[in-house]
Amino acid sequence: MSTMLYEGKAKKIFTTENPNEIVVYYKDDATALNGLKKGTIIDKGIMNNTITTFFFELLAEKGIPQHQIKKLSDREALCKKVTIVPIEVVTRNIAAGSLAKKMGVEEGLVLARPLVEFYYKSDALDDPMINADYGVSFGFATDEQAAKLKEYALKINDILKEFLLSRNII
Repeated sequence: MSTMLYEGKAKKIFTTENPNEIVVYYKDDATALNGLKKGTIIDKGIMNNTITTFFFELLAEKGIPQHQIKKLSDREALCKKVTIVPIEVVTRNIAAGSLAKKMGVEEGLVLARPLVEFYYKSDALDDPMINADYGVSFGFATDEQAAKLKEYALKINDILKEFLLSRNII
């Protein structure tokens, strides 16, 4: 019998018989603005699981470590149990949305190099932007972890750009 460990905006996490593994169940819930707007999209969980599995497998083939072991069903994936570093990493190649507005540039500006941003994962604080020093100083990550986050973000960006360009998606 599995026990639910966590329920978030998009998924539920359950125990398994193996203490080093968990099951991720993808929900149909849709949120915006850190959960202030809520709704349901039929089969969103199925789409999320399918897309997540596809990209985790692609990244694994390219040597990027990840936690997913295998897709179990339309909505469930078996994953390694990990300790989360509460830092969201965003890599940008083009100025759009909030970045274009914040920097006063036209949407669509191609950046001279990829921009890697860190955000502290806290809905209560609206996920504030931080840098690696914040992450280390507040104990969210070590210097080594922060450096690895940026290193992997840039590698993943290269892999995804190559994949999407090869299919004329970007």
